[in-house]
Amino acid sequence: MGESITEGTIINWLVNEGDTFEEGDIILEVATDKVDNEVPAPSSGTLVQTLFKAKDVVPVGEVIAILEVSDEVSSKKESKVEKVEASAEKKKEKTKRVKPTQNPVQSNNFSVSNSNTFFSPLVLEIAKAEHISFEELARIPATGNEGRLRKSDVFQYIEDGRPYKFAQPVTQDPTAYRIPQLTFDKGKGKIIEMDRMRQMIADHMVYSKHTSPHVTAYVEADLTNMVQWRNANKKAFQEKYGERLTFTPLFVEAVAKAVKDFPNINASVDGTNIIVKDAINIGMATALPSGNLIVPVVKNADTKDLKTLATDVNDLAAKARENKLSGDDIKGSTFTISNVGTFGSVMGTPIINQPEVAILALGIIKKRPEVIETENGDEIAIRSMMYLSLSFDHRVVDGFLGGSFVRRVADYFEKFDTDRKI
Repeated sequence: MGESITEGTIINWLVNEGDTFEEGDIILEVATDKVDNEVPAPSSGTLVQTLFKAKDVVPVGEVIAILEVSDEVSSKKESKVEKVEASAEKKKEKTKRVKPTQNPVQSNNFSVSNSNTFFSPLVLEIAKAEHISFEELARIPATGNEGRLRKSDVFQYIEDGRPYKFAQPVTQDPTAYRIPQLTFDKGKGKIIEMDRMRQMIADHMVYSKHTSPHVTAYVEADLTNMVQWRNANKKAFQEKYGERLTFTPLFVEAVAKAVKDFPNINASVDGTNIIVKDAINIGMATALPSGNLIVPVVKNADTKDLKTLATDVNDLAAKARENKLSGDDIKGSTFTISNVGTFGSVMGTPIINQPEVAILALGIIKKRPEVIETENGDEIAIRSMMYLSLSFDHRVVDGFLGGSFVRRVADYFEKFDTDRKI
């Protein structure tokens, strides 16, 4: 059970004193500091005596039980093996008639006859040799202790002609979840019925939290250079292009660059497949006048200059305020940002906008004293700081990718070119 193991804990005896067993049957379960193990019988026989009880901690090398080997059981087993092998040779010569069973298959639908989902190595070896799937194994009536599938059960099933060979599993929604029927005192007060959009948002958020295991990574960024450049150029930018220069297009630009550096963050999940998107479409979580939330999308953000990004951001924001967003305006995002700093929040833990795998929250830009490195050494200066929070789907995004991505966004913020021309 591992070279470094010095002791183990007996979880449960699956065979009682006086019971017979066959080679490969699971006799007991043992827990170590690394993993839980099933202990199979080394041969057929009878359990004479157990020397330790469940929950006992046993040092390595101790005798835990006395077994009596039974030649009679072994001979029966060998006879059955020969019988099965002979039966296999006759499969091509004739079609065997299937015996009725206690759990007949109806409409070729798959239902579990035994609740056991753990099979001994010997049972798995037999199943592999006979090309028996896990679904088919689960249909075999089990006679072992606590519903365990015994080798004899598998041999009997094969002799019966494998009646569940063509049984198909019933398709079930993998995301289905039955809400516990709990009763709470919800209190008394003014009742406000959710409008249709709020209901949709609620459903979307609950679905996202249920579907994606959320993990949030945080970094801090010094936006002093970006803030100073934007304040110095916003008037000239508007005079030249007729567009307001907010921080949002600058954020979208930096995020699009980071997405290009880490394309796997720009993805969605389809079953066991990860779809890495070709286009980089940045969604912007936006509050509507009603208080509801919507996500207009800047399409192909990585291909647009600052002027075009500012135009798109301003147009989408205006449409959102006037409730004039079209279906195309809110469709196709591959990565979303949420500027919670707009509401004065220092940071946030955003919920992923499905079917994306990550969302970035941008906190308030706040001036505070920071220690910076200068030519004269460390000095304290007033800097414009921001917290960035990246929530990511841990099914497909690990800590390295999530942390590296949000750090790269912060780097683009901090290394903003103050000599940039508009």
